[in-house]
Amino acid sequence: MNTGPRLGTLLLIGTTALSGFAAWGGQKFLVERHQPLTPDRSAAQLWTTYRWAIDPQQRREAALLMAAQTGSYDVLQSQAWGTSPLGAVALELEAETATRRGDQSHSRKLWDDLLKRFPHSAASASARRVLGDQNPALHQDLLKKQPSHPAALSVAESMVPNSTIGYQGAIHLARWGARWPGAFKRISQACNDHSSIAPTTKDRQWLARGLASLGDGPGALQCLQHQQPGSTSQPSSEPSTQLAIGQALLRGGHTEEGTELLLNLTRNLPEASASVEAARLLSEPVRPSPEVLDAIPVSVQNRSGALAAARVRLANGEGGEDVLQRWPDDPDVWQLQWDLAREALLSANWDRAKTILTREPSAQALPDPLETRRLYWLGWSEAQLGDPKRARTIWQLLISQFPPGYYHWLASEALGDATPLNLTGAPTPTQSQLMSWAPLNSAQSFVNTLWRLGLKRQAWETWRSGIDPNTPQPKPEQLVEGRLRLAVGDSWMALDQLRWLSLRWRSASCRERIDLHHSQHPKIFKEVLHPAASAQQLPLELLLAVSKQESRFSSGVTSTAGAIGLMQLMPATARDVAEAPLTEDEIREPKQNAALGAAYLRQLLSHWRGDPFRSIASYNAGPGAVGSWSTQGLNDAPALWVERIPYPETRYYTKKVLDNFFGYLGRDKRFCEPTLNGIGQDMP
Repeated sequence: MNTGPRLGTLLLIGTTALSGFAAWGGQKFLVERHQPLTPDRSAAQLWTTYRWAIDPQQRREAALLMAAQTGSYDVLQSQAWGTSPLGAVALELEAETATRRGDQSHSRKLWDDLLKRFPHSAASASARRVLGDQNPALHQDLLKKQPSHPAALSVAESMVPNSTIGYQGAIHLARWGARWPGAFKRISQACNDHSSIAPTTKDRQWLARGLASLGDGPGALQCLQHQQPGSTSQPSSEPSTQLAIGQALLRGGHTEEGTELLLNLTRNLPEASASVEAARLLSEPVRPSPEVLDAIPVSVQNRSGALAAARVRLANGEGGEDVLQRWPDDPDVWQLQWDLAREALLSANWDRAKTILTREPSAQALPDPLETRRLYWLGWSEAQLGDPKRARTIWQLLISQFPPGYYHWLASEALGDATPLNLTGAPTPTQSQLMSWAPLNSAQSFVNTLWRLGLKRQAWETWRSGIDPNTPQPKPEQLVEGRLRLAVGDSWMALDQLRWLSLRWRSASCRERIDLHHSQHPKIFKEVLHPAASAQQLPLELLLAVSKQESRFSSGVTSTAGAIGLMQLMPATARDVAEAPLTEDEIREPKQNAALGAAYLRQLLSHWRGDPFRSIASYNAGPGAVGSWSTQGLNDAPALWVERIPYPETRYYTKKVLDNFFGYLGRDKRFCEPTLNGIGQDMP
């Protein structure tokens, strides 16, 4: 073979290799240059991408992010191209902008285009709602195809009952969104109707469950009556309906009616899962009725850890260790473990406390709030029994692997690493930088895309329309729901859901635990809380901690006792602090309310000479009540003093406010290794 062919072959091979390398390098360069856009990007970066990116999808995402950040949707013109669901979102936002500007002709054209091109997208629900005002068939289409979408719930609430549709709107709300504003009135109206358009027996099951979920047990019972109101015959109902009504009756103080309903459920359907839950509800009181527990069928009793725990309480702790071993994964038994341990701690029976708080090495750790409590007091017991080395090991484990909070601080203090607890002093300057954006990680991929682009409302509506609210969601998706609710301003429901999730979730990954902790400490109403904190020389974190516990940052809420607003001030207390005759509306105003709440906290701290424990307890129980309590151990063992608070509500409140406070102080701190899939396996 001569030189020419060999050289040609080498050149061909070399050119091919170089081309492949160049293609690989170019692809790598493009990937690096075109990382997914997130809310972390600056306005300048987004504008550069919007103007100069080669990929039109990148330009559209930049436009959507800019629109989400600025509230100006002019950049979305011509971004509704293609078949991607992002085109539907861009078109929806364009249509909403045209509607706000009063350009009815253009907005209708955009809504028509959205419905025609993207009939299966979540965004099309808004088009059906708007266009349905002139074409009622579209409203019917919306209720059928997208029943849980907020647009459908809005339409259902607006539906006036008549001979054609009956109580369709009320029934829809009861099934898909009983907590929607105005739903209670609609559902109650339907339940109380016995005319020719009255709901059917089947529909009344939904209506009754809807009322029960809103806490109206008597109304739910009445709804099931097929006779005229006032009939005393026992209504028939499905197990899930009986359970919901029984729970509402018990919660509402109708103990006799609720107990009878739940007992009948366990007797008639002992094998149903609803019967086990009914047994749990009947076992909830601190001192449940032995006669009621005995009336539950044995087959149900044998499946109920809650009932076993209730019998231990009735027996003053006897048999507790056996129940702890038999039901190690039952949340009601977790509570029993703490109740027994607390009794041992208060009686200085350290050996018994250690025995109760020790779990098998192979046992899965409890949810974070419960595990930190267990570990702190287990370490305390070891220290009191003369093993400080073992105590230090346990407390160091708590600090290294669990989120900042009350027990985290107590463990640090026991190790000599904590600064003294001081609730006075000017708040730290507000930080201009935001915490790095975190992905949502929903099972619905398009919801994650909307979240990444800062489209929080659209992410919430899309997520909501993709689930059945009557079906329990897996725990990771419950976290997603809580974060979405916070993002759209529903802090009342969000923080309650996230709290319960934190008390039940044992297998969360490190990333999920971090997201759950961060989400439970939102800095809402900072614009009114920070000036109030500055005026009274208090940490901002303290006002955030109290606001979260008092009202879940819901400025319009009023408690059953009459406490008003963000930091839940009683009218008399607010007027005393203000030294002025304020109206309830004036007390409710967030800026005024925060200022008065901060001033009252400052008064309490001055009254107790800076003592954080009695000051926080006084915010809940009043300084008079707190002053009547013993100060035994307040200086040497404040955690035990808190456990001796005679009011269970105030005892819980004091710990929760301090837990919130330390949680806010360490909100952005990492507390577990990101490579861990949960928690360490060598826990005591």
